[in-house]
Amino acid sequence: MEKSKLPKHVAIIMDGNGRWAKEKGLSRNEGHKKGTEVVKKITQHAEDLGIEYVTLYAFSTENWKRPQDEVEGLMNLLRQYLKQHIKDAKRKNACFHVIGDRYGLPSDIQKQINELESLTKDKKGICINIAINYGGRDELIRASRRMIEAMQRDGLTAADINEEYYEQFLDTAGIPDPDLMIRTSGEMRTSNYLPWQLAYSEFYFTSCLWPDFTVKEFEQALLEYSNRKRRFGKSE
Repeated sequence: MEKSKLPKHVAIIMDGNGRWAKEKGLSRNEGHKKGTEVVKKITQHAEDLGIEYVTLYAFSTENWKRPQDEVEGLMNLLRQYLKQHIKDAKRKNACFHVIGDRYGLPSDIQKQINELESLTKDKKGICINIAINYGGRDELIRASRRMIEAMQRDGLTAADINEEYYEQFLDTAGIPDPDLMIRTSGEMRTSNYLPWQLAYSEFYFTSCLWPDFTVKEFEQALLEYSNRKRRFGKSE
């Protein structure tokens, strides 16, 4: 596939870990563990293809409502994921950035996030954005609060607000909007994911559960994207 036809930024809702585990008689946490293995394969392949940004929906603000043992299992998997990438930071060229309300996470995970971001902030390879304790509406509220504080500090009025000004207060400030959003498991909704940023993204839904999502499945999504015409509201 020609690089010019590839998306620059891919956002992924990694759905179906629990259903995959249930089908196989395993615990939901086993499904999540399998899902982290798929993350490594897909992000590596995206980097190999020259995709510049991948944003992964790892844990939503609503996921705290899940059973305690599942939440604890997800937090432990996150700890392991961050620890491994901190260890690999010297020899790999990926940049990591976390979006979401990190201050609602356990303090040791906050420390790991800060360390990984610091170690990789000048890396020139793929940028992997991880949405943790993230909710789209929550992001917009937090962004609005930051904007109001900045406006009061700088003596600005409502007339000074435009899209470019507002975007600098989003969690994704400085990151281009996703060109393509992929959701696995057959669900066909965005589930409070990047409501501002996905305004003009192409959507790709597949019934494949995330633990079964392969490089071939990923390339199928990229192929379909490459055949679409993006007009951004303009006529032919």
